Amino acid sequence: MHTTPSLLTGLDALPAQWEVHGTVAAPVEAVVGLLLAVAEGRVGDDNLLVLARASAARQGAMTVVAGSGAAGTYRAELAGQVEPVEIQVDGSRLAVQSWYAGVHAVTACPEGTRVTHSVHRVLPDHPGFAPGIADLGLRARMARDLHQVLGVIADHLGC
Repeated sequence: MHTTPSLLTGLDALPAQWEVHGTVAAPVEAVVGLLLAVAEGRVGDDNLLVLARASAARQGAMTVVAGSGAAGTYRAELAGQVEPVEIQVDGSRLAVQSWYAGVHAVTACPEGTRVTHSVHRVLPDHPGFAPGIADLGLRARMARDLHQVLGVIADHLGC
């Protein structure tokens, strides 16, 4: 019997194309509790925070449903003709695969908690992406998005 590797396993086998990171002056457990919170229901600051600022989530058109794989697997479904987003949560990491595939990882650091977002794959035919100059725009977008997520976490934790 052939089994499909998990999303995290597949991404672990690929090198990161780029990474962005930031820190929150809070314990790892508190950050994990907010950053990696994924459950069935609407996407928002308390559920799949890493996608809460996506336009579909802001419009209330993104919902998390249980995945058909192992524990910790989910799909975020969007209204319209858009493919669902695959999600996997495992301890201190959260993987997302849509038009890009990336991993958010949480580790302790002297300042509190370090969050790293590594991008492992981007669909080459995605609008706005072309190797070279355009990927610099995506890198800046990922850094901005991570900064926003860390701001929400810091606000929730009062740090």
